[in-house]
Amino acid sequence: MSMNSGKSYLIRRSNLKDLPALEQLYAKARAFMAASGNPNQWGENKPTVEQIQRDIQLGHGFVCMENGQIVAAFAFHTQGEPTYAHIEGEGWPDQGEYGVVHRVATGGARKGAAAFCLAWCRAHCRQVRIDTHADNIPMQRLLEKIGFTPCGTIYLEDGSPRLAYYL
Repeated sequence: MSMNSGKSYLIRRSNLKDLPALEQLYAKARAFMAASGNPNQWGENKPTVEQIQRDIQLGHGFVCMENGQIVAAFAFHTQGEPTYAHIEGEGWPDQGEYGVVHRVATGGARKGAAAFCLAWCRAHCRQVRIDTHADNIPMQRLLEKIGFTPCGTIYLEDGSPRLAYYL
């Protein structure tokens, strides 16, 4: 399950041996988010090690490799997202099956890695849904740049609002 491009990126499922590198990557992503005016979306501990392990165990965890190094990570599956059932605003333009992307992180070191990951997800399903925090301006810009459409607001299990996007 790998996809390659001229950028020499390779996507593969993550495994438990990747945990130390993933923890470092997510720490860099949290620092980038805080420095970019988004300190609350992931705070100081999200995604948790337990979330990362669960993604791996369910087969939902993926890494983007470049020259043998992990440069990005994300969770992806096509099993639906309960928090996407209710959306305020324009709503989802398509009610068919979709892929869900969560926990995209690059650490900021590789330009284009996040876009590559999202393109890989889109290549594996007919439509992709993703959400992000209102303060996550870099992610919103990326999503709109690569063709995602804002659809409204969804609410996480804890009631926190998130901007919902569709491609």
